[in-house]
Amino acid sequence: MFKRFISYYGPEKGLFIADTVCALTYAGIDLAFPIILRALTGGLFTEGAAAIMDGLLFLGLGLVGLYIVRTACIYFVSAQGHIMGARMESRMREDLFDQYERFSFAYFDAHNSGDMMSRVVNDLFDICEGAHHLPEWIIICGIKIIGALAILFTISPELAGALTLVTVVFVALMVRQNLHMRSVFADNRAKISEVNSQLQDSLAGMRVVKSFANEETERAKFRVANDRYLDSKVAQYKVMGSYQATSAVMTAMHYITIVLFGGYLVAQGQMTAVDMATFALYISLFTGPIETLVNSTEMFQKAIAGFRRMDEVLATAPDVQDKPGARALEVTEGAIEYRDVCFSYEQGEAAEAGAEVHPVIDHMNLSIKPGETIALVGPSGGGKSTTCALLPRFYDIASGSITIDGQDVRDVTQHSLRSAIGLVQQDVYLFDGTLRDNIAYGRPGATNAEIEDAARKANIHDFIASLPEGYDTVVGERGSRLSGGQKQRVAIARVFLKDPAILILDEATSALDNESEEAVQESLERLAADRTTIIIAHRLSTIKNADEIATVERGRVVERGTHEELLARGGTYARYYRMQFEGARARDVR
Repeated sequence: MFKRFISYYGPEKGLFIADTVCALTYAGIDLAFPIILRALTGGLFTEGAAAIMDGLLFLGLGLVGLYIVRTACIYFVSAQGHIMGARMESRMREDLFDQYERFSFAYFDAHNSGDMMSRVVNDLFDICEGAHHLPEWIIICGIKIIGALAILFTISPELAGALTLVTVVFVALMVRQNLHMRSVFADNRAKISEVNSQLQDSLAGMRVVKSFANEETERAKFRVANDRYLDSKVAQYKVMGSYQATSAVMTAMHYITIVLFGGYLVAQGQMTAVDMATFALYISLFTGPIETLVNSTEMFQKAIAGFRRMDEVLATAPDVQDKPGARALEVTEGAIEYRDVCFSYEQGEAAEAGAEVHPVIDHMNLSIKPGETIALVGPSGGGKSTTCALLPRFYDIASGSITIDGQDVRDVTQHSLRSAIGLVQQDVYLFDGTLRDNIAYGRPGATNAEIEDAARKANIHDFIASLPEGYDTVVGERGSRLSGGQKQRVAIARVFLKDPAILILDEATSALDNESEEAVQESLERLAADRTTIIIAHRLSTIKNADEIATVERGRVVERGTHEELLARGGTYARYYRMQFEGARARDVR
């Protein structure tokens, strides 16, 4: 983890070196002032008025020059140091987002989006602050502490040794407190993630909340998460309070030691009053940096806790990856073959840990001819949607093989595989942008003419043209300003623009009214023409004209044939058909 963190300083090497030089210069000038004052007190200022006046001009010019350099160094450290930290934070955020993009559906099934957002936003801000300030403070404070001690030992070894002993005792106490702080800050990171998760969940489901008048329920759930975070913050600040109190006692002990032990040394003639005053001046340069380092532990612990959470994500190997040397998929005809395929959502780590595995796809065999439209029907939970999700490798199979034109989907690149497959689902996701942007998502860089042609094919162009802002109309989050049928047709236009060789329609019309279903169905039939198409549908009226129908139960194909053949066979499909249509006729008669 430490090596990964240090690697982010690599591109900023030049800026980091310049920042370090400025920090060293700034610290050196601060160290120099008391020793200059001591030299003047015992030298120039002891001479006559004329000599002092003659020396003041050169002394003033020297000090002004020194503090101009100090001011420039402080500006550079503050401005450019923060810029360095911001650049590092930006690269970390990109790396974390890129890693999220590599994960398969299985990762997102197991992790809350609010927690993932917290890692990208909250955690990385703390890491950025630590990446800039901590090296700078370590350098500046380290130089000041070591330099001050070295100078103090040259003035009075006895008093400097006593101060060192006091410092060692209190630093040991603070290190012990620091160990306790680590777990407190880790808990704090987890609790703020819970708040983010609860907030994201409640806001995303606000329409459901409002429809059930359950605002109080959501408030109560949020307060539980918020109170847990508050308790964690209270524990954090109690620990920090103890830490700061220990630091304050250490500073007080330094001054008490100087006054009492220094006074004793002056009385014994082992030290002059000027030297004791110099000690008092240096003690602020000595204790100030120690306090800064003490105070920086909160930032350090936050940064470590945040980077550890980031490193957990970066260290997680995506469960679906391209094989070394994977080639691009070449779809020549569009033939699809499932051979003895097995899959379970508990496979992988859960199975290795000895958890019970429930097969969703159980030794499935299914052949789909080039250009054929095949419909999958069967009970909910039978494995229809999972069968389709395995084709583009949203999940990887446990055993068996899935091929497209004889090419195993695990041997080709994910990009080429998914570029060849178009997917229209029941739950359409539209991005919070314009209609043009959402349709163009099917093929970034498409021209306006191509976008409008895709919209016409999807029976949505006339509706879009009737809007005041046309294709530049903003659809709202998840397409909230459009009806279900309109969102479906935008999604279909997106796939038209993509122009895939293989098409998957996962219950694309099940949630629509009859009028919308008719318009969408017409678009889907146009989209499916001359493509190998897999349709999942509970409304059997939408698949009667499919080339073949396969009934999927318990992860297997239990029957297959045309609509007429399956009705004549009198199996599961025939029973489903009678339930839908004979039941509908009976209701119409009543």
